[in-house]
Amino acid sequence: MSKIDDINIELQHMQAYLQTHWQLFLAEGVVFIILGLCAIVVPQFFTVAIVVFLGWILLFGGIVHVSRAFVFQNMPGFGWWLVMGVLQIIVGLMFITKPVAGALTLTMLITVFFALEGVAKISLAVMMRPLANWGLILFSGVTALVFALIIWFSWTESAQWLLGLFLGINMVFLGWSLVKISLHYKVQ
Repeated sequence: MSKIDDINIELQHMQAYLQTHWQLFLAEGVVFIILGLCAIVVPQFFTVAIVVFLGWILLFGGIVHVSRAFVFQNMPGFGWWLVMGVLQIIVGLMFITKPVAGALTLTMLITVFFALEGVAKISLAVMMRPLANWGLILFSGVTALVFALIIWFSWTESAQWLLGLFLGINMVFLGWSLVKISLHYKVQ
């Protein structure tokens, strides 16, 4: 088989999957639109909520690492497990107790996320190119890259609200894309 045949088989498989599971993609799209609109309306809340939520995850993960390190003290790498756990606890506590400082850090990390997500979405759109509404995924990917650039150039001034706002806009675009694609492949 040639590479073109492989691509055509993959596209047919993707189209069949979209037709079979269009309701799931529709529901996922609606959820993303609702969450995105909430984040746009109150971006400061979502920025702080993201930071605090991540702080709790890091804190609990760090406690698990430290606990395991002490239970298995003879295990090779004990010191590294302990260091990793303590670092997670410290960063988790910092995010929980100082969410604004954590927002600055996360805003820079979300910049990297948007850049990588943009590249991934653009790659997926190119792969889906012959299918209907592939341009919406491309648009979503380009939007994510633009967000990454905007955040990069203004992150210190706007970190307290920009993260929540852009995350909301990004979720709305993704949700809208999923709704349009799912409705196109709806089995009639």
